[in-house]
Amino acid sequence: MKKKSPAKKTAAKKAGAKKSASKKAAPRRAKRPAATKKRKVRAPKAATGPIKPNDKALELARQVASAVIDKKATEVVILDVRGRASYADYVVVASGESDVQLRAMAEGVHERLKPSGVRPISREGEAGASWVLLDYGDVVAHFFDAATRSFYDLEGMWADAPREPVTA
Repeated sequence: MKKKSPAKKTAAKKAGAKKSASKKAAPRRAKRPAATKKRKVRAPKAATGPIKPNDKALELARQVASAVIDKKATEVVILDVRGRASYADYVVVASGESDVQLRAMAEGVHERLKPSGVRPISREGEAGASWVLLDYGDVVAHFFDAATRSFYDLEGMWADAPREPVTA
């Protein structure tokens, strides 16, 4: 039996050490913090007591509806969401045939309200979209093409809200 020379032994030990280094377990990950108890999300409570009239907001909603009627909008409706939604008192929903008409409807509303100094807080979706949103604080206006309107079904979502259909 041949004995290994000391030089070969150290080379064999180094090679073995390299092999065992590659077999080491991956570094431990930090422990996750203890899971917190999930809170149930509840819908906001409905207003208790009489709902205050907001004649200024209703007049603004009617002006918005009139402006989109002038731009040949169809199926225009004003939803009274006072006491049901925290972000607005009235929602105006209208349909248009194309993205060009939807932009024209938004621009028509802007032009109608500009002389009285009313400006939207936010305008969304005017660049080639199938849904345009104008936020005037107490009044929010949604202009859709037919397919998008039926998909989102805002009237169904606010089925219990009083509605005021607007005609030309």
